[in-house]
Amino acid sequence: MTAYVLDWLSLLGRWLHLVAGIAWIGSSFYFIWLDNHLLPPADPVLAKSGVAGELWAVHGGGFYQALKYRVAPATLPRSLHWFYWEAYTTFLSGLFLLGLLYYGQAELYLIDRSVAALSKPAAIAIGAAFLAGGWIVYDGLCRSPLGRDSRALGAVLAVLLSTAAWGLCRLFSGRGAYMEFGAMLGTIMVANVFFVIIPAQRGLVRAKEEDREPDLRGAIAAKLRSTHNTYFTLPVLFVMISPHYPITYGARENWLVLIVICAAGVLLRVYFVARHKAHERQGHTSPLPAALGVLALAGVAFALMPRSSGNGAGGLASAGSFVRIEAIVERRCAGCHSAQPTLAGFTAAPNGVLLDTPERILARTDQIRQQLATRAMPVGNVTGITEEERAEMLAWIERGAPH
Repeated sequence: MTAYVLDWLSLLGRWLHLVAGIAWIGSSFYFIWLDNHLLPPADPVLAKSGVAGELWAVHGGGFYQALKYRVAPATLPRSLHWFYWEAYTTFLSGLFLLGLLYYGQAELYLIDRSVAALSKPAAIAIGAAFLAGGWIVYDGLCRSPLGRDSRALGAVLAVLLSTAAWGLCRLFSGRGAYMEFGAMLGTIMVANVFFVIIPAQRGLVRAKEEDREPDLRGAIAAKLRSTHNTYFTLPVLFVMISPHYPITYGARENWLVLIVICAAGVLLRVYFVARHKAHERQGHTSPLPAALGVLALAGVAFALMPRSSGNGAGGLASAGSFVRIEAIVERRCAGCHSAQPTLAGFTAAPNGVLLDTPERILARTDQIRQQLATRAMPVGNVTGITEEERAEMLAWIERGAPH
């Protein structure tokens, strides 16, 4: 019954996280796009009233005119829309999922004793420290003199994030390390909204209400953090889908795979943000960032391409050894991958993959090879598969899975 309840909590939590994330990212992308497409107002009256830029759009059968003021309109409107609950809901639902799955079931999803022999409390404490520490270090750098040089700040952040990825992958399972990295970025993003962006916006409103000049330092800081958030978005989205792709987190140098894919996401976002301002460059946008991003992804795909061991390292299974393979699958895999899972916490076979009959094993040899080669399965190695068993199964598949 507990596993059934956990499944429903996970389902509803993921659904909420996805919906809230779409709303947050959608509004964030829209305002970045809007800001970069604004043109000087054509009407002199608008310019005199403090309008810095305008944009006309057509959507859903209607025309829209967006205006951005240099500071604020002469009179604040009675109804002013804010954008922050999308971010807060995304963070809270993500934190719920992190606690439910990766902390609540740390022995399955976070801890890999072949990587580091951590206790459950230690793993949770380290994970929480990365979330809090990531924000503290990032915020400190942004508020330091380094924060005034966006390129230098970006370079330092790239080095620190790469170091964090390396450290996480040396402490946790590949899947858990990736999720912690994404959660750390997500924490930075929502903290930017809560501690910097929204306070700056409230400061602008208060200044207008009190009929005084606003402190534009807050607005400048908010703009920087908003820009960082848009560049973090694609890496965080990659992490969200990464549990479905063990070829990434199960790689030998999984930290490097994580960083290269995240860097590719940043480069692609850089290209599209620059493309928004193509009207300032006679319609031209350099394709270099996008090209580098695509090349980075292609390089990772090539590096992770499955290759035959050639010499059968680990010992080739002898002819007629399918009985032994069946026995290994029964001991190490069928606890989850059967019609009636016996491993605690599972109410159904993950992804509907059943390995409880000879026919089902033979039908899934390609998937089995990938999961074994990337070390993604057994999850957290909770069933204790040995290196010899892993090598024997891989060698059997390499020989064509004789039976």
